[in-house]
Amino acid sequence: MIIAAEYSFNQGKEKIEREYSSLLIEIKDVILQVDAVACKNKISEEQTKLDELLFSPKALNTQFKNFFALKKWSNHKIECNYSNDYYINGYVPKSMGKAPYRDMDFLKEKVGVEVQFGKYAFMVYNVCAKMTIFSKLAGITVGVEIVPIKDLADEMSTGVSYFEQFVWDLENRGVSNIDLPVLILGIAP
Repeated sequence: MIIAAEYSFNQGKEKIEREYSSLLIEIKDVILQVDAVACKNKISEEQTKLDELLFSPKALNTQFKNFFALKKWSNHKIECNYSNDYYINGYVPKSMGKAPYRDMDFLKEKVGVEVQFGKYAFMVYNVCAKMTIFSKLAGITVGVEIVPIKDLADEMSTGVSYFEQFVWDLENRGVSNIDLPVLILGIAP
C-alpha cells in the first residue's frame, strides 16, 4: 500500500512529526509493507453480479495487525463500567454478560492508531470521540487514522467510507477544544 493523501486535523501531523517522528516512520513503514494484491479476493457473481477481484477489508486488517505487532504496537482495551444511575421508574437492566469495552487498534507510547475499513460512522467516531476518550483514559496525546481513499474504497468487497468524504466533514465541522491532534492518512494500492 502507499500513502496517497494526508490531512492534519487539529495540528496532528505537526505534533506527531515533532514529538513522535520515529513512531510515524514505523506507521508509514507498516503501510508500505501491506501487500494489497494479497488482500484481493475473488467475489462470486452471486455477490456482486460481476466476477472480479476486490480488496477484502478483513484481509487488509489482518496484515496491518501482523505488521504493527512486529513493531511492538499493541491493541489497548478499556473496560466500560456502565452506570445504572440513569434508569428511571425502577427499571433494572439484564446483566450485560461479557464486560463491554472500547479498544484502540494500536497503541505505542502516547500514540494511538486506528485502521478503518468500515462504515463512515466509525471514522467520525474514532476522531471525534474515541481519540478523546483514549487521551483521557489511556494517556495518548496524538492519533493517526488510516483510511482508504475513494479509489481504494471503490474496489473493496464491502461498502466502506473514504478519506475525501471524511476530510470534508472534519473541515466543515471544525475543531473543538477537546479534540486530540490526529493525522489522517489516506491509503491506496
